[in-house]
Amino acid sequence: MSAVHAEGAALAAKDARAGRGRATSSDVAAAAGVSRSAVSFAFNDPTRVSTATRERILAAARDLAYTPPPSSRTAHNRRTQCLGVLLPHDIPKAMENPYYARFLMGIGQVCTREGMSLQLMPPVGDSLIKVIRHAAVDGFVVCGLDSDRGEIAELTRRALPYVLVDSDAPDGAASVDVDDRDGARHVTQHLLDLGHRRIAVLSIEHRSDQPARTYRDPMVRRIAGIEDALRTVGMSPRDITITEAPCTRMDGYRAARAIMAAQPRPTALIVLADQMAFGAVDALRDLGLDVPGDVSVTGFDDLPEAQWTRPRLTTVRQPIAAKGRIAGDFLVSAIRGENQHPRQLLHTALIMRESSRPPAELEDPYARQATA
Repeated sequence: MSAVHAEGAALAAKDARAGRGRATSSDVAAAAGVSRSAVSFAFNDPTRVSTATRERILAAARDLAYTPPPSSRTAHNRRTQCLGVLLPHDIPKAMENPYYARFLMGIGQVCTREGMSLQLMPPVGDSLIKVIRHAAVDGFVVCGLDSDRGEIAELTRRALPYVLVDSDAPDGAASVDVDDRDGARHVTQHLLDLGHRRIAVLSIEHRSDQPARTYRDPMVRRIAGIEDALRTVGMSPRDITITEAPCTRMDGYRAARAIMAAQPRPTALIVLADQMAFGAVDALRDLGLDVPGDVSVTGFDDLPEAQWTRPRLTTVRQPIAAKGRIAGDFLVSAIRGENQHPRQLLHTALIMRESSRPPAELEDPYARQATA
C-alpha cells in the first residue's frame, strides 16, 4: 500500500469511527490496510509480519490512539508488564486493614521503578484457582496462602513465576516471610516478665473450611512463639485462652468485650494483629477499664497508628513495606529468568510502649504483702 493510500485509509477509518469512542483492532486494521490478525501479530508476535507492515500498523495505532487489551503481551517480550497480587480476602476486607496499604506500597515501589502496573486479585468463590488460571500478568505475589491448598498446584501448572509471602512455602518456591514465632515469643515473654499470668490471646480467625484451632501459617508460628514463652515459666497452652476473630477493628472490639466477660478476667491481652488491638483498646475503654492499669494490651505489626493511639501500643514490629518490596524484587528477578527460588526471612522487633505494665495486684503494696 502506498503512503498516499495508507494516509487515505487512515482518514477514512477515523471518519468511520467518529463518535464511536475508543478505537478497536478493526479500526487499526482498516487504517493500515491489513487484517485484524496482522494487527494482533504486530503487538503480540512481531516475527509473523514484515518490519514495514508492523511499522504501518503501529503508526495507524498511534494515530487512532489505539491501546491493545490488557491480555495482550508487549511486542518484544510477550509480557503484560503487570504484576499480580493474590489476596486471601476480598478487596474491601483487605483494604480495611492498613497492613495491606503498607505491603502494597512496597510492591508499588518496585512497579514504579520497573515501569510495571499492579493488579489486585481476590478469591472467586473462596478459591484463587480460577483467578490464577485466567489472570493476564507476568507473575504473582501470593499473600497468606495455605500450602496444602490447590492453588500451589495451579501456580505450578500455569508456569508463571510466583513468590509466596507469609506462607509455608514448599521446596523450590520463592518466599518472603517474617520470623513470626520469634516476635510472638518476645512479646509474650515481655508480659510474663512484667508478672502477668492471666493471659488471653486474640488471634486472626482460622480458615473457614477447616476445624477450629487450624490457623493460617503466620498464626501457627505466632501461637507457637507464645507457647515457647509460656514454657519458660512453667505454663502450658491450657493456662491461657485463645479467641479468634476476623482481622478488623470492629471484630477486635467485639472479641475483647467477650473476653473481658470471663472470670477471672485476664490481666493481659495478646492480640496478634494491630488492627484488632486498636479495637480491643476501644472496647476496654468503653467497659470502663484502664489500659494498662486494669489490662495490658499488645499488638503485632507496628502499624503507624500504634505510635499515636492512646495509650501508645506495645507491639511487635515487622517490616511490612520492606516485605512487599523484597517480594516484588524477587518476582521481577524470576520473570527475567534470574534467581528463580530465593528465600528471605525478615526479623521482628519488640516495641515497648505505654499499653503494657505489671498487673495491678503486683503494683499494689497491700496485695504484695498479702501474697508474700
